[in-house]
Amino acid sequence: MAARNETVAVIGGGLVGCLAALGLARKGYPVTVFEMRGDPRNDVAKQGSLRSINLAVSDRGIRALKYVDEAMAYRVLEDIIPMTGRMIHDLAGNQESQQYGLYGEAINSIDRRQLNIRLLEECENINKELGKTMVDLRFHSKLDDLKMGEKVTIISNGESFQFDFIVGCDGAYSATRSKLQKHVRMNYKQEYIDTCYVELSIPAGPNGEFLIDANHLHIWPRHEFMLIALANHDRSFTSTFFGPWGLVEKNLDTGAKALEFFKSQFPDALKIIGHERIVSAFDNHPRGALMQVNCDPYHFSDKAILLGDAAHSMVPFYGQGMNCGFEDVRILLTLLDESSSGRSAAFEKYTELRKDDLKAILKLALDNYKEMSHKVVSPWFLLRKKVDALLCRTLGDRWLPLYTMVSFRGDIGYAEAIRREELHERILKKLEFGALAAVIFGLSRLVPLTVWDRVIKRLLN
Repeated sequence: MAARNETVAVIGGGLVGCLAALGLARKGYPVTVFEMRGDPRNDVAKQGSLRSINLAVSDRGIRALKYVDEAMAYRVLEDIIPMTGRMIHDLAGNQESQQYGLYGEAINSIDRRQLNIRLLEECENINKELGKTMVDLRFHSKLDDLKMGEKVTIISNGESFQFDFIVGCDGAYSATRSKLQKHVRMNYKQEYIDTCYVELSIPAGPNGEFLIDANHLHIWPRHEFMLIALANHDRSFTSTFFGPWGLVEKNLDTGAKALEFFKSQFPDALKIIGHERIVSAFDNHPRGALMQVNCDPYHFSDKAILLGDAAHSMVPFYGQGMNCGFEDVRILLTLLDESSSGRSAAFEKYTELRKDDLKAILKLALDNYKEMSHKVVSPWFLLRKKVDALLCRTLGDRWLPLYTMVSFRGDIGYAEAIRREELHERILKKLEFGALAAVIFGLSRLVPLTVWDRVIKRLLN
């Protein structure tokens, strides 16, 4: 590791901010992390502010962790629980497994808070390993202002700090992004979707066992709303209800109403969650809003760049928010290494490379809500999965299912995955038309043309 003269501030000590700090430190940059919350490792009062929705780490995220430090990747992912597919729960309580991959591939459930804590510990470990402070963690340090000059000046808690450049990783409501908009002509879009979420939990069984299969992402799809559950290392499950705001505000505004709703819509889930937990959750837990954010460009000169949710917050339905943010880190670090024209060229190249991919994953994440809540019980969806599996086994990489490309092939960009899927759709439609034409041709040999004329006219009318 070659020491560098440039100093860096990372704004935000969450998952992406920690990985960015570790990656930059490994490249020789001294890093200061500014985090407005308290340290989740010892500030018990603030732990509840961390969202508990479990994360699904998959190939893109794992690639990025290993790029920064392979040994570190194995340490922080020690407690992951592989999920090889979705488990669909119908209204009668029947369960059906739908495998994610063709060869046993899995996404991995991991606790958000625990992962954040382990990454913070790695930030301190690197200081011990190198015998000097490469990552300085500053908690309760809110970003109050940014000033751009020869150096970037950060104002935090009444103090001024100067750095050669900053990396904004401070989430969907990013203060860094807001301050940068004074300095760059930034296109910015924020869109709330009509979906509310309420967090629930499924406890471990009486003997400390999982009450449902741990190696699946459980989904109770009910078309307009759904319930999901992901396993935790302590044998519990983190569960989340998603539904339109109108439904929640009318039919789930009290614990008593929610209990009746769960009795009719999720009877098997109610048995393992428990009546008291349902009532308590809907009486006391906050209703969460879901939104998407996108901006362009993601950088300003050679002074600032945005990564993760600060640049592209997405809804959680494709399980790619963290994975995409970690991929941001890997790509930025690679460009900083490869650029012979300096940091400004690396930042510009980053915006150019990521723009289409980030727009693509935002669309995929939003579209996947319909798939999880509705399409997973559609015969046509299940048939398409079988067709994709058959063609992939026959044609290999020339025909990969969309989910495989997004979740298990980090070497394929999100935009390229959509391009290939659209090509697959066109090919299948032509095959469908050809098959239909063949059937009509065969029948036409048996049915008089006058009858066909009458059928076609009726269809057209």
